Amino acid sequence: MSSLVAPIKVWDRLVRLLHWALVASVVMAWISTLGLGLVKAHEPAGYIALGVVALRIIWGFSGSRYARFSQFVRGKREVLHYAGQLQAGNEPRYIGHNPLGGWMVLLLLSLVVSLGLTGWLYTTDYFWGMAWLDTLHHALAWALLALIALHLAGVVFTSQRHRENLVTAMFSGRKAPPGTGDTIT
Repeated sequence: MSSLVAPIKVWDRLVRLLHWALVASVVMAWISTLGLGLVKAHEPAGYIALGVVALRIIWGFSGSRYARFSQFVRGKREVLHYAGQLQAGNEPRYIGHNPLGGWMVLLLLSLVVSLGLTGWLYTTDYFWGMAWLDTLHHALAWALLALIALHLAGVVFTSQRHRENLVTAMFSGRKAPPGTGDTIT
């Protein structure tokens, strides 16, 4: 980001707070399964993650411009077009989430909800001790871990490709203003 050009506000404070709160709660939930004496933190971490996702969903419909799902969730045709551009090495820079990143957000949120739901069901009398539910919960956890790795790879790739630090942007909320060839929507 050039020091001569003032950055613009992209992600508001609530989006960033919810993002990092979700990161922290997922990390705590994962660490609590490693046998480090933190097993009692697993359930509260899961409930915090569910609460964060619930707030993010509400904010996705009522929040600021770049927080809204309608701003970054694209249709199949646009996602496939973007994927083709990406493969050809001529994809545009997006000020908010790119089409693949938008769907990654939805997948990550959906997996966290699924994990929270299966975790909660396991605490009920009806589903207590059900092996299939425990297996599903663990499979969802591994799927979430895989998507997180893919998300991080996408962040690193996009940061390098467009010469901007997306991690810094998720802390500051600011990115370089649009340039030639950037997609502003």
